[in-house]
Amino acid sequence: MSSVAVRAWSRVRPLLPARADLMAARRDPKRDLLAGLTVAIVALPLALGFGVSSGLGAEAGLATAVVAGALAAVFGGSNLQVSGPTGAMTVVLVPIVAQHGPGGVLTVGLIAGVMLIGLALARAGRYMQYVPAPVVEGFTLGIAGVIGLQQVPNALGVPKPDGDQVLVVSWRAVASFAEAPNWTAVALAAAVAAVMLLGARWRPAIPFSILAVIGATVVAQVFRLDSARPIGDLPAGLPAPSLSFLDPGALGSLLAPAVAVAALAALESLLSASVADGMTVGQKHDPDRELFGQGLANIAAPLFGGVPATGAIARTAVNVRTGAGSRLASLVHAAVLAVIVFAAAPLVSRIPLAALAGVLIATAIRMVEVGSLRAMARATRSDAIVLVLTAAATLALDLVYAVLIGLAVAGALALRAIAKQARLHQVPIAADVSGDHSAEEHALLAEHIVAYRIDGPLFFAAAHRFLLELAEVADVRVVILRMSRVSTIDATGALVLKDAVTKLHRRGITVLASGVRPGQRQVLDSVGALELLRHEGRDFATTPEAIAAARAHLHGAGLLSVPEQSSVPVQPSVPVQKNAMTSQEEPAR
Repeated sequence: MSSVAVRAWSRVRPLLPARADLMAARRDPKRDLLAGLTVAIVALPLALGFGVSSGLGAEAGLATAVVAGALAAVFGGSNLQVSGPTGAMTVVLVPIVAQHGPGGVLTVGLIAGVMLIGLALARAGRYMQYVPAPVVEGFTLGIAGVIGLQQVPNALGVPKPDGDQVLVVSWRAVASFAEAPNWTAVALAAAVAAVMLLGARWRPAIPFSILAVIGATVVAQVFRLDSARPIGDLPAGLPAPSLSFLDPGALGSLLAPAVAVAALAALESLLSASVADGMTVGQKHDPDRELFGQGLANIAAPLFGGVPATGAIARTAVNVRTGAGSRLASLVHAAVLAVIVFAAAPLVSRIPLAALAGVLIATAIRMVEVGSLRAMARATRSDAIVLVLTAAATLALDLVYAVLIGLAVAGALALRAIAKQARLHQVPIAADVSGDHSAEEHALLAEHIVAYRIDGPLFFAAAHRFLLELAEVADVRVVILRMSRVSTIDATGALVLKDAVTKLHRRGITVLASGVRPGQRQVLDSVGALELLRHEGRDFATTPEAIAAARAHLHGAGLLSVPEQSSVPVQPSVPVQKNAMTSQEEPAR
């Protein structure tokens, strides 16, 4: 085997199923079977509802739940993750359906799947940990709002108005309802949502969503409520795999939507897997393998008429709460849904759309964790700003843009907070001057030497403020920069420091530095700042050594009348050279 093939296999092998997965599935299969059945019951109305909301129909939601749910369970990076169509993904798909039609959505899912596999091979999963909590909370809040608004037409029993902006569509639906009210649809949606919300408080373990949907369907059939529009005919089984939906001419225009879908699938899947880890003890997902599994799922789902899929937080939480311990539970969930597709399609087709709208409205409400939002908003003003801005952008813009905006604002506010930590303090030199000097010399040293301590990071966000402060140094002969407390320095900070030293030099002020850390010398050297300090005098290991060199400079300038030997040695182990500026002998570095 060639070295290229060996390297390729070394990247792919960790992403494939392992023997440990099979061993975990054999530990307690009964518990996993029960958990998988429970999740399937919860997932059925959600899959139908999200399929309808996406614009491709209930059958697309079921196909996604079956195909993507099975593949992601086998190849994903979490033992407890349940994948399928989600509300967040539906939000992204609606404008794609409006602009490119069903074929465009399927093509986007296929391209996004390839991108996810590329991210997995590039080991990009680890970067999920850098997404700030306020961005995640704002994103979740915005998604909940969008999911709820998407259900307004079906909940009111009116045809979905034209448009891809959820706020505009919802307003038009309300206007249509005002012209011809459909109180039957409103009652069914409200009843299903109420049963789910109240039932979850009373008996969380009971799947009230499926019970409410069954009840609403029975009522609509018994009382022949014609105004309660049903889902419509569903195919009895999955369609044969096909690539007929591909349009090579439209691939270029679909790349941007595919990037958005891939980004959302990665973000939501890794977030959901992290939530599952937090709800259990001893479980830890593999983020890169999770991206790989979601990539395969999104490549396969469109072949069977499914929409792009991702890890589903709500269904994953149900899976964990009902005792799942391995991937077997997720596989059972997909298998049960497949049986429903093949055996109960005629019954499922009679479910009223208003009932599914009630399920999704209740799901959106339950997504909002009021306590978590309140705590995040009270943490800091910056966290509150990021949360609100991300949520508002999610409602008004594309979800991926909302996350990018949230990340950008969070990063800018974090840089601002870090930049404020940079300080330039004038510090007395008395503590660093040896007691061998006379009182008069102490006074002269204090009069002609000023020491500044730089605290914190010296980087682009704080460097220019630092330059302004340092350039306003009073009329002295020597400035000592104490740099032992500089936590980090970048090229901008080094250039600004060089500029400040140059300006002080033009005013006839000698600049010495002390305590420069070894890790910061490369940055200073790269822009010539360290060389300039060496030309001015030298950079010293300690402040007393810098003061000794400053005293020698003042003696050479005739400001100290009596030369005295400093008690602080100035780099005695280093050879002596002449300093061009002071004409005094001093150590060379």
